[in-house]
Amino acid sequence: MSQLIEIRINESSRIPKYKQIVDSVINDVSKGKLKIGEKIPSINELSESCYLSRDTVEKAYKILKEQKVIISVKGKGYYTAKTDLISKIQIFFMINKLSSYKMMIFNSFVNSIGINGHVTLSVYHCEESIFARTLEKNLGAYDYYIIMPHFKTDDSNHVSTTSIVQNAIEKIPKDKLVILDNDKLEIKGNYGAVYQDFQEDIYEALSKGVDKFRKYDKLVLVYPFKSVYPYPKRIVHGFRKFCSKYNFDFEILNEVYDDMDLDSKDIYVIIEENDLVNLVRQIRKKNLTLGNDVGIISYNDTSLKDLLGINVISTRFKAMGESAADLVLNNKKEKIKNIFEYIERNSV
Repeated sequence: MSQLIEIRINESSRIPKYKQIVDSVINDVSKGKLKIGEKIPSINELSESCYLSRDTVEKAYKILKEQKVIISVKGKGYYTAKTDLISKIQIFFMINKLSSYKMMIFNSFVNSIGINGHVTLSVYHCEESIFARTLEKNLGAYDYYIIMPHFKTDDSNHVSTTSIVQNAIEKIPKDKLVILDNDKLEIKGNYGAVYQDFQEDIYEALSKGVDKFRKYDKLVLVYPFKSVYPYPKRIVHGFRKFCSKYNFDFEILNEVYDDMDLDSKDIYVIIEENDLVNLVRQIRKKNLTLGNDVGIISYNDTSLKDLLGINVISTRFKAMGESAADLVLNNKKEKIKNIFEYIERNSV
């Protein structure tokens, strides 16, 4: 005999009816109205008793199965399942690439969420098609969607969003959405965000070291214009703004070239790790002194750069993850600009 489920459907609500079914079942299980292991109505039984379409009930049951709230037994029907996830917040966390920086944010987020939530990680490799398909597949199955929006065009340039991405994100209820790292999207509604301002961040961070930079003749930004995982062009705009404001001679290169003609009294702002390694190797090979003959400022901090004494301009990745977790745990809809700083060591 199937247990009666008290489905509370609000016809005037903008919440989809399948989501209302999901919420009702989870609420009944968590409050003990539905006991673990009890049989519940079939899809047909529930659709007939509640005057709902079969597709609506089927979609709700699919989500409940994915969240392990119910299980299906072939030939017997549906039963409530024993699970430790019912009382936890279900979170879908989408990042554009598996870099050490992104994982610092993710790990900080997971540690801050602790036992209060279950976090599923998804990587879309800056591809809008992968992003849209993955998000569509997981819509409705989670309580929160944490998204880092960084995409690439066909010619490997960075974009914050596309029409395909925009349409996919708009399907997420805004009270369940948190945008992370990059908030240059046109999203309507009230949602949470923890972001970098790539143009102003690099401008303000470099401004803090301007007096020490004066001993160098030229600033060189090494920015990869074509990359598998492209960087926001706003970094370049902020660098140009800084050089113009403080009257520095400057140049922008695509990469650190092998056997480059290193001029004494140049200071380099390096984005990618490979370029940093290549530049340090060439400085040593030519017996130049780092921090005197040639200066280096690296983008994004790591423990290794700290160990090597490399000056950095960097957002606080741990803080970003912690702030995002706070938005989720306390159901906040704030827009938070993450801390970005200039850290002085021995390479300038």
